[in-house]
Amino acid sequence: LEKDWMVREIDSLLAYLEDKTEVLEAPLDLGFPTGLSLHCTYSRDQIFAGLGHWTPEKINVHGKREGVLYLKEKNLDIFFVTLNKSEKHFSPSTMYNDYAISERLFHWQSQSTTSASSPTGQRYINGSSKVLLFVREFNKVGGVSQPFMCLGTARYVSHTGSKPMSIVWKLDAEIPAWFMKKAGKGI
Repeated sequence: LEKDWMVREIDSLLAYLEDKTEVLEAPLDLGFPTGLSLHCTYSRDQIFAGLGHWTPEKINVHGKREGVLYLKEKNLDIFFVTLNKSEKHFSPSTMYNDYAISERLFHWQSQSTTSASSPTGQRYINGSSKVLLFVREFNKVGGVSQPFMCLGTARYVSHTGSKPMSIVWKLDAEIPAWFMKKAGKGI
């Protein structure tokens, strides 16, 4: 602070970074301590660690490849959504039609084996578990796996169909405007 030139340089750098910040992170209230924040991006491994699914003592392979994970002990359903799917990375049975309808509504398709009458389908419909949504635009870019953005918790609105179920979720926080361009179909 004694060097004026250094204070001006740091002030200029902070102003630049503030202008370039697309979204500010916010706390993520899941009812238990977590190392994750709303609207930040994470790898799947970071998400698992942040939710306590992975610890230094235990690395659980369950959920490593699936697009959904239910943590029974936390009563938490986690959805991993890739918006733009390619046949190279996804099988025909996992080419789900997922997209943002608006800043608060998200259309999501369940796994192809989930029916509305199944225990999992009923858990979604009845809202008996907390739902946490992570979304990314592409699986890989230039051969590098892309991180997921935490869109936060969501509540059931409606559904149609079965195996898979098409569910509309209402997000508790709005999707950032810059991400809506990627997440919405024709928005």
